[in-house]
Amino acid sequence: MTVRSIIKSALYPLYERRLVAKLDLTRTPHHIGVILDGNRRWAKENPSSSGDISSTRGHRAGAEKIIELLTWCEETEINVVTLWLLSSDNLKRSHEELQSLISIIGETVEALSSTGRWKIHPVGSLELLPEELRARLKAAANKTAEIPGITVNVAIGYGGRLEIVDAVKSYMQEAKAAGKDLATAADQLTAHSIDQYLYTAGQPDPELVIRTSGEQRLGGFLLWQSHQSEFYFCEAYWPDFRRVDFLRALRSYAARERRLGK
Repeated sequence: MTVRSIIKSALYPLYERRLVAKLDLTRTPHHIGVILDGNRRWAKENPSSSGDISSTRGHRAGAEKIIELLTWCEETEINVVTLWLLSSDNLKRSHEELQSLISIIGETVEALSSTGRWKIHPVGSLELLPEELRARLKAAANKTAEIPGITVNVAIGYGGRLEIVDAVKSYMQEAKAAGKDLATAADQLTAHSIDQYLYTAGQPDPELVIRTSGEQRLGGFLLWQSHQSEFYFCEAYWPDFRRVDFLRALRSYAARERRLGK
């Protein structure tokens, strides 16, 4: 460890305490979305002692960070957290990497549910996922349904465009079941109507969306819900995301004037 890193290690706890002391919890978001990006690049740039730079190692390191994040969210009174664990586009990755990633996601969701601290709510085009993973997600959701803690939306097989398509389909199917013709259903379709059929129906929209790894784009994450969200882009890869990075994101959010189109 270099002298510089030793100094940083000593100073960061003090810096964190200053950030917490100055943080106005009345101005922290109720719902945050987090794009957990950079696992594979982290693994390549941080080989293990044995030289392991595999994506599997990166995904496992990223999974281990999630409980830390949710603990920080509890401390700052955030009520809903949406974690993008697997996009619908990610389903196109190599069979080997996808199988490993799906296994890690299943283990991670079970670990989160086993804490007994958070309500797990799977969101996404779950029909695209293997049956075994769907079963694990359903079990986690059932197990935690009555827990009063943070609602954790685990976005798996998720794509923002797919979500909107699914919402409109569900609306049209219900309209048909109610005996409405196409013209009537179309005439009655509003933004509020679509809200009722999103994967996050009944939840507040995210006020803050965080993306790690330095990428400055959403990639379709919470495409509908984020129309008035604030965005925070962090340079750190997800496995390196620290409490101080999280607090900086909340500080940045609290300092912004949210006009909400007014």
